[in-house]
Amino acid sequence: MPAQSLPLADTAFHMRLLQQYLSLLRQYPIITKSVTSATLSAFGNLLSQGLEARKKTKEGVPVKDFNHLGLFHYALYGLCVTGPVSHYFYQLLEELLPASVPFSMIKRLLLDRLVFAPAFLLLFFSVMTVLEGKTMQDLKDKLLRGYWTALKMNWRIWTPFQFLNINFVPVQFRVLFANVVALFWYAYLASVRQ
Repeated sequence: MPAQSLPLADTAFHMRLLQQYLSLLRQYPIITKSVTSATLSAFGNLLSQGLEARKKTKEGVPVKDFNHLGLFHYALYGLCVTGPVSHYFYQLLEELLPASVPFSMIKRLLLDRLVFAPAFLLLFFSVMTVLEGKTMQDLKDKLLRGYWTALKMNWRIWTPFQFLNINFVPVQFRVLFANVVALFWYAYLASVRQ
């Protein structure tokens, strides 16, 4: 029996979901990117906690209870910070450095890696410290202990992905692309955490 094409109304669920996402992205770009960031950030935190628990179980180390608050913090950060800030940053890159500017690919990457990444990482440390109810001294201690190490690792891991993202991914999908890569970033962090 020959294969038959399905009418659009009978399209598979994942295709309808994609169509709906694209429609929301056109109608409500910032809200859509923010909700997507919140969802994927929360899922990334969930993945990280799961991998960390699995590693501890294999090592015979007691596993802490699931951190619901951490999941909420990542979702809130994705919703209020990652989604909107990334949206505007990628839009700004397009305006400041359109493809017609000589060496725009390298200039975009340098702006992202040397200006945006350090500032965004500092914002992450700051917001998470506030959400955890910690003090300014706690923030200073965290920055002294982990900021430079995290920034170097960010540059090492994220640079090739961001080169592709800011130069080849259409601007409306850049936040989504970065969020998908972040899932693997969280998994990596969980796997190397000591």
